[in-house]
Amino acid sequence: MSYTFYMPSVNVMDKNALSDAGDMIQGLGFKKAFIVTDKVLNDIGLVNKLTKVLDANNIEYAIFDETKPNPTITNVHDGVDLLKAEECDFVISFGGGSPHDCAKGIALVATNGGSIKDYEGVHKSAKPQLPLVAVNTTAGTASEMTIFCIITDEERHVKMAIVDKHVTPILAVNDPELMMDMPKSLTAATGMDALTHAVEAYVSTAATPITDACALQAMKLISTNLRNAVANGQDEEARNNMAYAEFLAGMAFNNASLGYVHAMAHQLGGFYDLPHGVCNAILLPHVQKYNSQVAPARLKDVAEAMGVNVEGLTAEQGAQKALEAIMTLSKDIAIPSGLQEIGAKEEDIPVLAENALKDACGLTNPKQATHDEIMTIFKEAM
Repeated sequence: MSYTFYMPSVNVMDKNALSDAGDMIQGLGFKKAFIVTDKVLNDIGLVNKLTKVLDANNIEYAIFDETKPNPTITNVHDGVDLLKAEECDFVISFGGGSPHDCAKGIALVATNGGSIKDYEGVHKSAKPQLPLVAVNTTAGTASEMTIFCIITDEERHVKMAIVDKHVTPILAVNDPELMMDMPKSLTAATGMDALTHAVEAYVSTAATPITDACALQAMKLISTNLRNAVANGQDEEARNNMAYAEFLAGMAFNNASLGYVHAMAHQLGGFYDLPHGVCNAILLPHVQKYNSQVAPARLKDVAEAMGVNVEGLTAEQGAQKALEAIMTLSKDIAIPSGLQEIGAKEEDIPVLAENALKDACGLTNPKQATHDEIMTIFKEAM
């Protein structure tokens, strides 16, 4: 069996990345950008940093700032309508995972037609999306460089997982200066999202030596920098290292895929409109406890990457240390302790579990679960 490695062909990182990317965009010869963002980023003026770069490079643009925290089918289709009306020939996503995913949906439907619902699943599109440049402002989702696109179906109250090589941006931009003003809660949630990507990719049945290397280095950077980034958002070194960490974690899961943490978190987000990173953080140790039945050695490696001394420990003992390290990090950065605290209800668990088992992310979990087992994990995380 062969493996395929996906990522954007060009990635600009570190300080001044946004400015440097402006020159690259101009060189691509596009005429008018369709900027996909959200109202908060637009209202606080952060989008102006992007438009100034576009102005300096004589690139026209239209702005769509209707993206919801969990972008919806309606968001996508409204965006497609405006993109066509404005006659834009490429898309720029500006923000975190929500604008990136919304922009991917818009760009995909713009060239393939139909509804974004048509592309739920794995590699369903026939044509490349409209060219997409992804400018990242958070250190967590890695959506700026992946083949994943998560869109909420409002009618079904389900997050659709669209896994498609055609939604890969042509250019990804990670400038830590755009991340300095992230609030503590968002820094914490997105950081734990990145850790989840790294851990799930490392224990995935599709892991390779390349994804392993990316995942382990991401874990090291997160465990040594996330606390500082949360405590002091202006910590340049911590912000920069978290930007690298989330990108490395993205490289890992973009090619090794994920597991039940994401399959379950998607249901919580779609059902209750809850923040994705927080759901991941709460579920992560509970799902890995389940996975430790078959992957204790891998989880022992996770513990070591997170700075735990595992010398002399058995695989099972090391796996337990990994769970403890994850829970300690979550507690240190004020992640809620359980799902009930953020609004999940125990009576909904049967439906959440049923939908989680249909999520494509669960296919590469190291141990395939029954409906009852997924319900048990949900209950333990409550």
